[in-house]
Amino acid sequence: MKKLSKEQEVKFKKLGINTISELALLIPHSYEDYRIGDKLLPHAAQMIDATVESVYRAPNSIQITFFVHNFGHRVMGVLFHPKPYMLHQFKVGEREYCYGTIECKNGQCSMSMPKKVTKVGAITPKYKTSLRNDVMGRLVAELLTREILLAEGIKEDIIEAILPLHFPTEEILAQCELREESLAALKYLELYSYMKQLAGKRRYFQALVSQKSNYEPFAQKLPFHLTQEQITAIEDIQKDFAQDVAAKRMIVGDVGSGKTMVILAAAFMMLPHRSILMAPTTILANQLYEEAKKFLPDTKIALVTNRTKKSSLEAYDFIIGTHALLYRELPKAGLVMVDEQHRFGTQQRNMLEKFITQGEKKPHYLQFSATPIPRTLAMIESAHIDVSLITSTPFEKNIDSKVIYKQDFTELLTHMRAEIAKNNQILLVYPLVEQSEVLEYQSIDEARGYWEKNFENVYVTHGKDKTKEQVLLNFREKGDILIATTVVEVGISLPRLTTVVIVGAERLGLATLHQLRGRVSRTGLQGYCFLYTNQKSSERLDEFVKTTSGFDIANLDLKYRKSGDLLKGVNQSGSQFKWVDFAQDNAIVKQVKEDLSSFTD
Repeated sequence: MKKLSKEQEVKFKKLGINTISELALLIPHSYEDYRIGDKLLPHAAQMIDATVESVYRAPNSIQITFFVHNFGHRVMGVLFHPKPYMLHQFKVGEREYCYGTIECKNGQCSMSMPKKVTKVGAITPKYKTSLRNDVMGRLVAELLTREILLAEGIKEDIIEAILPLHFPTEEILAQCELREESLAALKYLELYSYMKQLAGKRRYFQALVSQKSNYEPFAQKLPFHLTQEQITAIEDIQKDFAQDVAAKRMIVGDVGSGKTMVILAAAFMMLPHRSILMAPTTILANQLYEEAKKFLPDTKIALVTNRTKKSSLEAYDFIIGTHALLYRELPKAGLVMVDEQHRFGTQQRNMLEKFITQGEKKPHYLQFSATPIPRTLAMIESAHIDVSLITSTPFEKNIDSKVIYKQDFTELLTHMRAEIAKNNQILLVYPLVEQSEVLEYQSIDEARGYWEKNFENVYVTHGKDKTKEQVLLNFREKGDILIATTVVEVGISLPRLTTVVIVGAERLGLATLHQLRGRVSRTGLQGYCFLYTNQKSSERLDEFVKTTSGFDIANLDLKYRKSGDLLKGVNQSGSQFKWVDFAQDNAIVKQVKEDLSSFTD
């Protein structure tokens, strides 16, 4: 790989790039043809080889009479609002090469803002960057050679397609837009550059614990069968634990895909060594603790929340807690897990890992997420973290999804009363807590009076409610209707919940709608998801109600949103992708991944 000079490094910094691949991606926005032609082309930018016959300085312009040798014609050059350096640029009797657009009227031709050119005879790329065009041109000429790009690991066919964009021929000049091969090469190079940098950031550490484990004794005692994808994820972790290198793996599962069993299998396989699991809420930590006690009966398990007394945790094999773990002295552990990882900051996740790192040795690290990501994105992420996807659920969910409007309200009330009569529960999700001038939907404060007057056992909570966890627990036991904001998107298990009504559904991302829909029918009951909107129609919501897989939803989200929104959630990068379309370019991502692994092997 080419080592940059100090001067080149300064220029890269100015351009905001790190690699030669990224330089190749900064393609010109246009080209100027500095070759001398022998035909005058009206309304077109072209070169003239001309002698200056006269120069007249008016108050706001300079008028120059050129005799153009290549056309045998006089042309009037006009410099409007000339800058000081232009005042003495043209001298009578001198022969100049100039570039500009020529317009002709009634046999009189003029060139506005003629530009003196020294590099005659070439097609010159024009770049829109923070460097001057000539400086950028020199940098490109120095670094974008076939040899240097091959040394970067870029394939020959990609180089062949990219180089003509920087070193143009007449063919490039004739194109109105990028050819398909050029576009495919830019997409490939953009992904190659990004994934190569991701892979470079991944650091390998020796594992605190390395052991061959067997999950089957755990699986055999379960009162149900694990799904094939649960088993695949568990076997990925089993292989991780056998390595000397500390694992870094993300397990992405759809809502209700059974990630808890994967967590418990991982803790079982780590025995006799300790595991630590951090969950985002007390309710979730409690649920995981109860499940662990049920399915790992012979394991000493501790629960750590803000309410737990601070005593030694040395005696426990499996410690489950909230972020309260970050304020405790933690014993040595072979495995650290974080559930709903996106709800913790990067710093919090790193702190947990750091607490039990010993010298250069680190624990195995698993993070779990219930927000499905597009497969394309999972593949990209796998350049710096191993990824396991769980796309199926242990049982088929039976949820009817429907977009509803104002005229459907009476029918909705009938449905709600029928569900409550069956001892089932209903969730109403509102977009806001308080009234808004801007939004045309009722807030929780405005709507609750109606529901409390017409129904019994109505509970209300929202994100800023300090008692929300208690409200959710009370509702689970005694409630008929829960009115909330998207606070219930993840977390508490509500086995009797069969209906969710989402007010102003078009305002939410499809992934959030899918998470909310995933709250119902957790135990196989018939479920219902109603998306209420004041819009006359919504293609996005119509597509959503036909789709049940979170991974397909994530792809739909890509279709309707900029991919940067999704990327921010995963790697905090914003969208640095100008060419790649994540909804369409799965095959290119796959190819880049294969090529990168063969280049680094």
